[in-house]
Parts: sequence; C-alpha cells; structure tokens
Amino acid sequence: LALSNFNAATCRGNSKYHYYGIRLKPESPLNRLQEDTQYMAMRQQPIHQKQRYRPAQKMDGVAEAGSNSSLHTTPEQSVAAQSQHHQQFIDVTHVFPEFPAPDLGNVLLQEGVTMNDVKTLQLLYRRHCEATLDVVMNLQFHYIEKLWQSFWSPKTPSSDGSAALPSSEEEHEGTLPKDKLITLCKYEPILKWMRSCDHILYQALVEILIPDVLRPVPSTLTQAIRNFAKSLEGWLMNAMSEFPPQIVQTKVGVVSAFAQTLRRYTSLNHLAQAARAVLQNTSQINQMLSDLNRVDFANVQEQASWVCQCEEGMVQKLEQDFKLTLQQQSSLDQWASWLDNVVTQVLKHHEGSPSFPKAARQFLLKWSFYSSMVIRDLTLRSAASFGSFHLIRLLYDEYMFYLVEHRVAQATGETPIAVMGEFGDLTSMSPTLLDKDHISDLGSEVDTDSRSVGEPLVKRERSDTGHSLQEI
Repeated sequence: LALSNFNAATCRGNSKYHYYGIRLKPESPLNRLQEDTQYMAMRQQPIHQKQRYRPAQKMDGVAEAGSNSSLHTTPEQSVAAQSQHHQQFIDVTHVFPEFPAPDLGNVLLQEGVTMNDVKTLQLLYRRHCEATLDVVMNLQFHYIEKLWQSFWSPKTPSSDGSAALPSSEEEHEGTLPKDKLITLCKYEPILKWMRSCDHILYQALVEILIPDVLRPVPSTLTQAIRNFAKSLEGWLMNAMSEFPPQIVQTKVGVVSAFAQTLRRYTSLNHLAQAARAVLQNTSQINQMLSDLNRVDFANVQEQASWVCQCEEGMVQKLEQDFKLTLQQQSSLDQWASWLDNVVTQVLKHHEGSPSFPKAARQFLLKWSFYSSMVIRDLTLRSAASFGSFHLIRLLYDEYMFYLVEHRVAQATGETPIAVMGEFGDLTSMSPTLLDKDHISDLGSEVDTDSRSVGEPLVKRERSDTGHSLQEI
C-alpha cells in the first residue's frame, strides 16, 4: 500500500512537470504556419512604414516562456533569442546606397518585352533587395531563402498546396511574370546591371554584419553568420532552378564572393580575439622579443631579396618598427594602425596610377614571403614563442589582405566584394592574390574545369582556423 501511494504521488509529481511549459513540437506543421504568418505580416508592411532597424523580438520560433525552450536550439535560434543584445555588434544605421540604372545602349528588346517591363524589374528588384537588407539587419537569416524563392519562383505551389509568398510588399503596383523575368535576365546589359546591384547589396550586408573586423563579437553571432554563409549558394540555386545556367552562374558567383567574405571576416575576427590575449601578456611579449632578436635578418633579407627585389632600407625600417611596436607592448588597435601605415607607405607611389591594383597584389606576395622566412627561422631555432608568432603572423597576413582589398576597391571605384569576385577561383589562395597578368598561365585549365562542372566563380574557403588556434 505504501509503495502504491508512493507511485501515485510520483506520477502526480511527474505529470506536473510533464505539462509545464507545454509548446509545439519542432517538427509540427503548426510551427511552419506560425513562421509564415509572422513572415507575411512583416512582408505586407509598406517599406516607408517599416521600422527597418528595429530588432525582432521573437524569431525562429523561439518561445519566450519556459527556460527549457533553449535546450535544443541551433546557433541561429540562439542569435534570435539574443537579438536585442546582438544589435549592438552590427551597424543598424547603415544607409543603403542607390542602384545605378541599367545601360541598355542599342539593345533591341524582343517582342513582348517593353521598356515598361525593364522599369518594373528595376522597381521590384530594388524592393527585393531592401527586404533582404531588412531581414539581415534583424538577424532573421532563415527568411532569406523565402525571399529568394518568392522573387525567383513567384506563386509556385508549395508542397502543402498553399501559394508561395508574394515577391514584394506592394505587388499590386507592378508584377513581372516568371517567363518575362527569365527573358529579361538573358539580356547582357540587364545581367550586368543586376550584378552591380548585387555587389552594392552584399557589400552593404557585410558592413552591417561586420562593421569592425577587430571588434570582439559574441561567438553565437559569428557562428550564425558562418552558418548563414554556408547556406547562401544552395538557397539561391534552389530558388533559380528553372533559370538558364548562365544567369544562375552569374548570380551565384556574386553570392559566393559574399559568402567567402563573411567567412574570411569572421575568421579574421576570431584571430584578432585570440591575438589580444598574446599582445596583453607581458611575459609572452618579452619572450617574443628575445626570440626575434636571435633571428638572422641579414640572411632573411639575402634570400628574400632575390625573389622580392625589395629595397633594403625599407625592409630594415619595417624590422625596426616591428620590434619597437612589440617592445612598447602595443594594443591590437595600435598594431592595426601600424599595419595600415605600412600599406600607405608602400603604395603611396602608385596612388592614382592604373598600376595600383598590381602593385597592391605584389606587396601582398612580398609581405607573405618575408613573414614566412621569419617564421621558418624561428622554427629552425625551436623558438619558445613560435606559437605566439605563428598566431600573430596569421592575423597580420589576413589583416593586410583586408586592408589591401579595400585600398584596391577604393582605387578602382568598386566594392571589395566586386574586387574579390574578379579573381574567381584564385581567391581561394587567400591571403595572397595572384597577379592578374599571370592568370593567363593558369586560365585555360581553370576555365575548363569550372565550366565543365558548372561550378560558381568563387569557391568556399577550405580551412577553418578554429582548431589551429586551439592547438597553438
């Protein structure tokens, strides 16, 4: 009898906890209904009435009631639950630049396609990009897939029989049938215009999500950004599955450059946070100075000069400045300022010259070669601070790459994403850019391989620095 009473009490107790904080199963179709309802409510707001920069309070179906709701969440859901906190790490005041007008020149439009259709495309595409900006600014990354599907495959029946989401908030003001959209995208001037718009959009998104590559950012946010970057190409290719391959390849090429930029910048940010601990440790700095003073820089210069042909005075000055900056136990921001000044001094003779991009790429090659020679000397001497130097070298190489790509973009009037996309598959060799004049030696093989398998112009980054930093 006592055992029976105990079991009954236990069951009653368990039932209390069993029903506490009841919520929908993650796999329930009701979740999707709730998501689509929230999405439709957001999309039906006219652009001029939106609180564009207001962070969403509830995203990804994360329940506010019950602390146990966060036990099985993805990184994206973690970001959603902490969106207000994460808003301080992104640039919510970013001003979205205007798009250029398409230059049709003397192109003759096919029968059934009018200039009014071109103007409608301009209007709808601008609204589509503004909606993309809103979604990313609110950290609602999963809605990007819905936006792309609604724009590139409008009113396509979904698996549950419901209609797809509309392609714009004010669809009644102008529509563009899918077949006409495909026809317009076949025009080279339209495709070129759309690529320029994408460069502007994705550069804006990068500057919103990562306004400062050196500023500490929560790991949940950086991981969500990296997961977002991994999904982009697949989402776009699925949304444009019924479009001609040439159009898809052009669009995916820009998206791939955007995704690669997000991965590079988050990796750079990760390196920066790891390096801060080294640069703030006095004993490590002293050990680095001691090991660096034993490096045979004369031998380094002798070997590197044959390859790089750098002015000896400049190399010696960089060596002295590096040691002095290290001795002063400079902060990461002070090191960043020093690196920026190095780029300015080296490239100042090429400013305003057509040779500026080439000189910038050559500088990256030479910087990387010299730093690898110093690391090699430290390795052969079994320097106690080798791990610290290796980390610092990784950071400085990547930050130099970041600085140079922005200088080249400024000099050419392009966005950094456009500069990176220009080099196609060869950007996977980051942080060293190949000289454009030398691409012809590899071009035929690269072009043949990429065209034969229909791969996008820019490949994914093939390495992650996380495990390397743990080893260091």
